Amino acid sequence: MSAEETIDHLTNPSLPMALRIPALKTCLELLKPVTWFAPIWAFFCGVVSSGQSLTAHVPIILAGLLLAGPMVCGTSQAVNDWFDRHVDAINEPNRPIPSGRMPGHWGLYIGIIWTALSLLLATRLGIWGFAAAVVALALAWAYSAPPLRLKQNGWGGNAAVAICYEGVPWFTGAAIMTNALPSPHILLIALLYSIGAHGIMTLNDFKSIDGDRAIGIKSLPAMLGADRAGRLACWVMILPQIAVIGAMFGWHHRYTALAIILLLGVQMILMLSLLEKPRERAPWYNATGTTLYVIGMLISAFALAAKGV
Repeated sequence: MSAEETIDHLTNPSLPMALRIPALKTCLELLKPVTWFAPIWAFFCGVVSSGQSLTAHVPIILAGLLLAGPMVCGTSQAVNDWFDRHVDAINEPNRPIPSGRMPGHWGLYIGIIWTALSLLLATRLGIWGFAAAVVALALAWAYSAPPLRLKQNGWGGNAAVAICYEGVPWFTGAAIMTNALPSPHILLIALLYSIGAHGIMTLNDFKSIDGDRAIGIKSLPAMLGADRAGRLACWVMILPQIAVIGAMFGWHHRYTALAIILLLGVQMILMLSLLEKPRERAPWYNATGTTLYVIGMLISAFALAAKGV
């Protein structure tokens, strides 16, 4: 039997569940590549903010991008889908696990395997890179898995994801470029954008309000209702950016501060439309306003890389 025939045989739905393995396409769907962008972008912002030459560090940058996106973020998605399979059966029944395309306990197995591979790759990124990976993976499991299952409360759960998606990758990108703890300026900006990302995570929870309420998960939209959660998300995104603007003015990066003011102003205009129908327009805002938010992250990173900061 050829390798291709063997794969076709093992993925055949007629086999007993214990003997089936998921198709590669299904595994990739479980890892949700669309979610990799956020940590990859934050990691690149960290790399830029270090002020080091990009061309002189290509191998370690590529390793970090792989770790931030497909590995650590992919792990978080697999773990979340496994422990959320009952919620997804209500909200997203076509996802790999509730649809039956991911048989048996393979969702859990992939989460465990990807965790181990992530840690193995992280050993190539120095002590700070490895430590950051450990923190990110711990938060990924704590977010979805019992007994902590941080996602059961929107405040702590969203904070864990925001740190995992924004702060830790930014820290990692800056740390591996110098093999040292990033400067206080870098840590402050990474923290502020992580706080703002809490609001982005709240918008992501709008799609699962019905399932969250049915299962008892206290996401902010489920607890506060769409209108109040939408207003909260907007303020949580606005205030940290105002703090970034103040920091940039204080560090004499006037043009950077003005650029972020412009980006924030457009975001606020878009927020007015979002708040008219927050539940329906949350995906639209994430494609528009959130894009402006992350552009501001990169502009800030270039300012941090400049001399004199």
